[in-house]
Amino acid sequence: MTDPEDGDDGALAALFDKFDGSTKAEPMRAYVLHPDLKSDRSRRLPEHGLAEAVSLAAALPDMDVVGAEVVRLGKPTPGMLFGSGKVEELKARMAALDAGLVLVDGPVSPVQQRNLEKEWGVKLLDRTGLILEIFADRARTREGVLQVELAALSYQRTRLVRAWTHLERQRGGFGFVGGPGETQIESDRRAIDDQVLRIKRQLDKVGKTRELHRAARRKVPFPLVALVGYTNAGKSTLFNRMTGADVLAKDMLFATLDPTMRGVTLPGRDGAAGRKIIASDTVGFISDLPTQLVAAFRATLEEVLEADLILHVRDIAHPESAEQAADVMDILTSLGVKAATPQFEIWNKLDLVQGVMRDALVAQAAKSDRIFAISALTGEGLDGLLSAISTVFEEVTRDETLILGFADGRRRAWLHAEGVVQDEVQGDEGYALTVRWTERQEGRYRAL
Repeated sequence: MTDPEDGDDGALAALFDKFDGSTKAEPMRAYVLHPDLKSDRSRRLPEHGLAEAVSLAAALPDMDVVGAEVVRLGKPTPGMLFGSGKVEELKARMAALDAGLVLVDGPVSPVQQRNLEKEWGVKLLDRTGLILEIFADRARTREGVLQVELAALSYQRTRLVRAWTHLERQRGGFGFVGGPGETQIESDRRAIDDQVLRIKRQLDKVGKTRELHRAARRKVPFPLVALVGYTNAGKSTLFNRMTGADVLAKDMLFATLDPTMRGVTLPGRDGAAGRKIIASDTVGFISDLPTQLVAAFRATLEEVLEADLILHVRDIAHPESAEQAADVMDILTSLGVKAATPQFEIWNKLDLVQGVMRDALVAQAAKSDRIFAISALTGEGLDGLLSAISTVFEEVTRDETLILGFADGRRRAWLHAEGVVQDEVQGDEGYALTVRWTERQEGRYRAL
């Protein structure tokens, strides 16, 4: 005879299993569209653009991409983006696949978004909206959350016009007599503006803190080496290999958002330890990066402006590696990176290239002292890269005597803080200091 308690336990277990199964969220079924405009003079092939859009969609959690296609367009239709025949064709396809989300890899106006959502009965995101969703999912630090929130609000503000029918209503001022009052759209826009101002104030504080950190680093004779590159080029993997850190590194677009810094001791001569540098891992770039994100993440990206050396990491195995590199250089230029800042080009993921192509890449990189073919995953070529970085910062020191008046206390304090003062004699009119410094330290002193 069965123990009634055992029977109850079995029934409860079955009930809980049923309950758990019914509450688990089903993956969102998404369909990806890449509009290919005849007037578009993009560097990219539409098929590669579609593949990147699918990868972006896959970067979101609980997302199941059930279909994807390139849609050829002569010119966009103002109301629907696509022609009426194509809209009907896509509607039938999405219904057959039971898609609940459409991702359009390009700009979609608020009117087009509203009309297509109404026609297809699905939720629609354009490229900017999709990237914002990914950033919102990945942001971990307080600064990252604020930056993504600011970018999202800036984006939403542009979508208010005709985005929802309730925005067409008006309300009176106090409910008595008077004019038509304030429209709902004006109220919503003002609320967003207030929120944007609040976040900007908080980010200003973060920016000031970052500047204090930069000022503190300038006093320390450790050069800053910044890793930049297209998203998923392998920056974080290289950063981990160089520093021994444990930064999240996945074969995924925008795997890491928050900048990370670590100290690295470079190899010296005859196997001895060399000088120390600070390596900085930054957020990855992407083509058509939303302007809202560039603006919001400027405080983070400005770390690159302080770099003494920039490592431009490229996924050399990608079919559009050259186009990706051009996009990265465009963004660096827009940020204001100085042309005088030395740069190394890192041809990463050499382990994914085979045969004659691999030999050709290695031979081509060997001809330049600014290009390095490596595999951050296996460590191949890393020793040569670190030695080259060490050579960049192998600075010759020289002795010089400086005469400072008593009023030059700031310069004198800076010299002592740098540790370059070898001897100091006080006279009637000031100090005579014998310093031993590098050309880089002298330049920073002259700039005071």
